[in-house]
Amino acid sequence: MKIEDYLNSLPENILSGEDVQMPDNSFREIFNLVDLKKDDVFYHLGCGEGRGLSIALEEYNVKKATGIDNNQNKINIAKNHLMKKNLEVELVCEDIESTEFEDATIILFWFADEKIINSMMKKFERLKSGTRIVTIWGPLPGCLPDKVRFPYIVNTIPFKKTSSLQEQVLAVFGVKCIDFVTAWEFAERYTKALGSNIENDRFLTIIQTLTIWINAKNLGVSCGEEIPESIKTYINIMKTHFDIDFECLLEK
Repeated sequence: MKIEDYLNSLPENILSGEDVQMPDNSFREIFNLVDLKKDDVFYHLGCGEGRGLSIALEEYNVKKATGIDNNQNKINIAKNHLMKKNLEVELVCEDIESTEFEDATIILFWFADEKIINSMMKKFERLKSGTRIVTIWGPLPGCLPDKVRFPYIVNTIPFKKTSSLQEQVLAVFGVKCIDFVTAWEFAERYTKALGSNIENDRFLTIIQTLTIWINAKNLGVSCGEEIPESIKTYINIMKTHFDIDFECLLEK
């Protein structure tokens, strides 16, 4: 099957990250990247079970922490977890597109739905100068990142606009061109950020590596015109052993 068909066969909540609970160290890496401090107002949009909120309050002593999620069961789990620790936090069960967060100084935002992202961009651009938006894997559309420790990407208000998708991609990866080694390294960073509870992490790393390199090739920012032997090998492995076709992604 084509890779698009394989991805479409997966549950939507897996693709979006909705049911992925990041390990505590991933939250700490994010908070260190944005230099989270006691004067910050932290919002986690799609807060899940509230582990990020707990760490922000307990270890970084933020002034205020708010979690938003449209899953009432997860909100209830977060409430129970935070109440046991006697932590004051605001938890709201609603769609993030309805959320108001004008007082935010740091926002963690991990969504893959293009419609949601475009809708939220309008709200983000109205935030006060200096507010930082953290995304995972993908940057905000049309924006150059202010900080990157892949897969964590920081954009600061007012956004720096990019002149092209190619410029944005190279800014995220911090290289002049993308080769197999870069693609594998960054794919592996993403897999590790999701934590050891992800099944078949090497399989995920291979899929992400091929996706990164093929997208770079199609954008004209890969290193060289030829397909590296390592990429050919993994494309062949995915097709032969898993019946997943990546060749359809390569533009002729």
